[in-house]
Amino acid sequence: MQLFGSSGTRGVVGDGLSPEFVLRIAKAAGTVWSADRVFVARDTRTSGEMFENAAASGLASVGVDVDRLGPTPTPAAVRYADVHERPGLVITASHNPPAYNGVKLVGADGVELGVDRLERIEEHILAEDFSIAAWDEVGAVARVDAANREYVSDLLAGVDRDAIADADLTVALDPGHGAGALTSPEFFRRLGCDVVTVNATLDGHFPGRQPEPVASRLDDLRSLVTAADADVGIAHDGDADRAIFVDETGAFVAGEASLAALSAAALDPGDTTVAAVNVSQRLVDVCERVGADLELTPIGSTNIITRIRELRAAGERVPIAGEGNGGIFFPDYRLVRDGAYVGAKFLELVADRPVSGIVAPYTDYENVRINLTYESDAELDAMLDAAREFAATADADPDTTDGYRLDYGDAWVLVRPSGTEPKVRIYAEARDAGRARTLAEDAAEPLRAALDDAAGAD
Repeated sequence: MQLFGSSGTRGVVGDGLSPEFVLRIAKAAGTVWSADRVFVARDTRTSGEMFENAAASGLASVGVDVDRLGPTPTPAAVRYADVHERPGLVITASHNPPAYNGVKLVGADGVELGVDRLERIEEHILAEDFSIAAWDEVGAVARVDAANREYVSDLLAGVDRDAIADADLTVALDPGHGAGALTSPEFFRRLGCDVVTVNATLDGHFPGRQPEPVASRLDDLRSLVTAADADVGIAHDGDADRAIFVDETGAFVAGEASLAALSAAALDPGDTTVAAVNVSQRLVDVCERVGADLELTPIGSTNIITRIRELRAAGERVPIAGEGNGGIFFPDYRLVRDGAYVGAKFLELVADRPVSGIVAPYTDYENVRINLTYESDAELDAMLDAAREFAATADADPDTTDGYRLDYGDAWVLVRPSGTEPKVRIYAEARDAGRARTLAEDAAEPLRAALDDAAGAD
């Protein structure tokens, strides 16, 4: 695909993403979908309303009625699609920096569109092949205020409220100024938790922290956990489809560790789980211990969703899937990454023992990530050529599911281009932080040299 990546399409506002482009996406989607009514939702980014306006106009222009949900977590928008059997667009750049925005496309079944359906829409965009509604057939636009409230009620019915309430937990919550601030504080309070918050005001500038909840940006949450004597800290990204945790001492919990802990609780022998090619050895170890199968896909929710649906159609049980960035699926609940639901499932574990004890078996590995930013296709091509040569000469068989993954038994390194930003990412994992750093730097060195050469040639 030329326009859609690992999770819809994203770009810097005014430089790669414009209202005109969003208008074309909406017109193409409305042309392809056999729907009389669709929805548009957004997160809290400053450009969100502008793009929501463009999307609503594009849909109305092809004769489709539009429900405007306003600021809404992605999982709440997905639920709305499923319950009301209406496809739609979510205007969000998820974890990307504030200058970015993007579009996710959701089907009437409440599932982000797979590759085949995205390709159909892309064909119409590239060909500028859109339906045109007559003046008296233009779609009507209505505002809908109930999506977030109904989403919270749905969440409450999907988790063990009694176990969580009986544990009398204090939850420190950091929605990161994103859409989760509209729903997660209420949800966790209605679960019977004492909830304290930071960065819980809606603000598309993200003044308290950037949207991606990585360790270096969670100092406020860590301080809040210790100040409030909280049992756990929970952080979301911009559209609240991720949950990252802090333990009762204020220590950051790697997303790979929380995924492993949740998987250990959810998986039974003979089950299958799905993860992206940057999967942690932690999850590999869990699957081997439980007797579950592990399926790998290219990075991105679209790819994971597609594989989950294939496996379930074939009769496989897939109780949990996801990535080590806090984006986790519980397909029996709903086929969407849902930060609030993941947080509640983790609270079910916290009701029995402290967070530090839950993740203790999964702290044996260290992770390193290096990002190399490029400015042209020539620079990207040069780095990918260097990655291919590096993989060919390495003392390991490369997995080319998505980029180049080299496995060394108890350690691995992965080189792949980002699906959402102009970056080539190098991931490494090992039991020792020094070895992980060495693996990452060894892989990055030839790419940096190729990038410098390509930049000098421009």
